[in-house]
Amino acid sequence: MVKQTAGRDNLGNFASKFAELNDDVLFGEVWSREDKLSLRDRSLVTICVFMGKGLVDSSLRYHLINAKKNGITLSEMSEIVTHAAFYAGWPNAWAVFNLIKEVYKDEIENGDVLIHGGGFGLGDKNPYGKYFTGQSYLNSLSKIDDIGFSIFNVTFEPGCRNNWHIHNADKGGGQVLICVDGEGWYQEEGEKAKRLKKGDVVTIKPNVKHWHGAAKDKWFSHLAVEVPGDNTSTTWCERVSDSEYDKL
Repeated sequence: MVKQTAGRDNLGNFASKFAELNDDVLFGEVWSREDKLSLRDRSLVTICVFMGKGLVDSSLRYHLINAKKNGITLSEMSEIVTHAAFYAGWPNAWAVFNLIKEVYKDEIENGDVLIHGGGFGLGDKNPYGKYFTGQSYLNSLSKIDDIGFSIFNVTFEPGCRNNWHIHNADKGGGQVLICVDGEGWYQEEGEKAKRLKKGDVVTIKPNVKHWHGAAKDKWFSHLAVEVPGDNTSTTWCERVSDSEYDKL
């Protein structure tokens, strides 16, 4: 359930009923109906409505922050506002873009969108997506036939992580992760999760159950170096549950 206290915090002393409806009904009930529309979709709809009405004040800024938390990327937000501009008005779009520049400032450098992937390229949507919670991307940098082992750049959107899995091998094998962008997590079965940042290196021994992925509010990219070995394979296991992940 979405929890909101802004109404009571700002209006509770003299408009208590409005504050109650704002916090408990609008956000407590309507926004929490994720079985009907996801939080991401509700953010998209809300931003378009605000833009159409020309409401480009702090309340829209709040919803842009929520949209970012709910998984709407900078490139998606740019496309949403560009599309809506033809229906909601060009000046309104300019006003919204100015707010977007504030909210997504960590992803903008000198007015240009930063390219996720740590300089190695975002690649395409991960073909192994069924083994991930959330959206990830895969860019193959080398193949076994080229240099004897594989290197992939894997990029996770905020909150995305892969399932628990094991890199099997009779001899040799395993994997090395080289973190190149953003912040993420790595955890082995029975051990505490480790926070990962750019420059960190993780050596994963063969036959060890583990998972890795992005922090809740950060993109994350790492190079995955597949170590050669005998009879190598990957066993995909259960998902990392929301309850496990949310504790981090």
